[in-house]
Amino acid sequence: MSQINKNVLINDLSPYLRQHKDNPVNWQTWTNETIELAKQNKKPILLSIGYASCHWCHVMAHESFEDKETAEIMNKHFVNIKVDREERPDLDFVFQSSFQLFNQTSGGWPLTVFLDENGVPFMAGTYFPKEEKSNLPSFKNVILKINEVYSNQREKILNQSSLIRKHLELQKNAVINQDFQPFLDDILSRLDSVNGGFKGAPKFPIFNINDTLLYFYQKNKEKKFLDPIELIIKKLCSKGIYDHVEGGIARYTVDENWTIPHFEKMLYDNAQFVSLISKYLKLNPNKYFERKIKKTINFMKNNFHETKSGLLGSAYDADSDGEEGKYYVFDYNEIKHIKNIEKFFEIKPEGNWEGKIILSEIAEAPDDVISELNKIRQKKNKPFFDSKTQLDLNCIWLSSLISAHSVLPNEGYLSDAENLYSKIEQKFMKGNIFHSFSKNIVFLEDYAFLIQALLDLNDTTMNIKYKLKAQELSKKTLELFYLKEKKIFQKNKILDNDIFIAPIDISDNTTPNGNTIMLLNLTRLGMLDQASELASSLNGYLNKYKIFMASSIKAVDFFNEIKSGKKCGDQGCQI
Repeated sequence: MSQINKNVLINDLSPYLRQHKDNPVNWQTWTNETIELAKQNKKPILLSIGYASCHWCHVMAHESFEDKETAEIMNKHFVNIKVDREERPDLDFVFQSSFQLFNQTSGGWPLTVFLDENGVPFMAGTYFPKEEKSNLPSFKNVILKINEVYSNQREKILNQSSLIRKHLELQKNAVINQDFQPFLDDILSRLDSVNGGFKGAPKFPIFNINDTLLYFYQKNKEKKFLDPIELIIKKLCSKGIYDHVEGGIARYTVDENWTIPHFEKMLYDNAQFVSLISKYLKLNPNKYFERKIKKTINFMKNNFHETKSGLLGSAYDADSDGEEGKYYVFDYNEIKHIKNIEKFFEIKPEGNWEGKIILSEIAEAPDDVISELNKIRQKKNKPFFDSKTQLDLNCIWLSSLISAHSVLPNEGYLSDAENLYSKIEQKFMKGNIFHSFSKNIVFLEDYAFLIQALLDLNDTTMNIKYKLKAQELSKKTLELFYLKEKKIFQKNKILDNDIFIAPIDISDNTTPNGNTIMLLNLTRLGMLDQASELASSLNGYLNKYKIFMASSIKAVDFFNEIKSGKKCGDQGCQI
């Protein structure tokens, strides 16, 4: 029982968790044993979820988790659990859903959730400052109040767990056929016709939605589906969200015109960026966009590999030397000497962000200008690189290389994809397939994106070994994750669930959800009986959750077209 009185993160494999190993907080990891400790001590759980490259996670850690006084309160009144959301996406999904239930708004990171001693949430927030500011209460006051409430209303909180479970259960309608046009029109109505993406700020690239719109343009050639794609690709390639020096995009921007990025670079964003532009280029060749793809892939190949395995890591931090964006921005005096730089980028002595300059493109800069900028940057310390390798994300990157190969066949991207698959085999497929660190943890998305990558390799190389492996893994996925009574896949293995509720994810987040990808996979493999059940189930959820299910609209339509006997490919049905 002494475990609860010490920080146990020192030997954890997660870079994010190791960032907190020296905190005075007695951090635990999420295990059944930890939940049992909470039960035995009749203490609520303070759950903190984040990831290694998360700026506001660092801020909250520095302000509160490194503060001895705050840590003393946490240690006295709570069992404190730290979770890497990339290592345990099932936990992140369930507790982000809980946050949305409690607050009726979208969540984020760091995610701060208060659970009863059985692991059921009763309150949730995101970042809390050390001192009250911007209408946010101080973290210290929050935890003192939560302790008071739990002490005085423990039985009431414990008794409400069934109600919380009920509210988190997904609801669906029995639907045979439905017209997707209203769903698509609803999506289009939410888009920013000037800047691209959803209206307002912050701005995220929303690749799932753009991929679905592109699919329907390929199907029916309605320009209203293509215009938003052209707009957002142009913005992503030219504005501050794109790194014009080294390549690649940031996770999002805080403003509505894509100029001020939140500087972290994620594998999943850059993979989907490459894939979307590649699919667009199959319709409309464009040398400028081709160069942006090449530069991004080159950046990823040179900077994102984990040394030992040769696989791609997770992300680059937004911060370096304790400052957000320091590596990526420039002082006016640093760059004013570069000949004609003002012809290519918006350059002002006062800068465009906190007195610094974020490069936003006026015209594509020549190599000599980029070289001078890179010389300046390379004198700086690079941000922290989270080298954690994840099976699902490496498979998404593999599929993006296949997409790039389809429009740039002479760049060696197919060979890169096949080499990457060999590395995936070597690390993740010797014995039981696993997600990241623990060989006992795997998720639906790992299987789904692996199968997708195998089918993409098969379609491109015509090597039957990839299809045979995809068939084998699809059967395994049905065995491990498919809930027959609900006709849907669970996010984690059915027999290994350590959460208070079954995590069933049908909504898109940073990547398409696993159920969507499995529907596409089963359809492509001709496993239409299994696909039919899943399509019907997703169809039933669409009426209630459509805005979060753009990729499912595409997948269900694709299944319907294949089932009807029409000639289709994964990039769109040719009717």
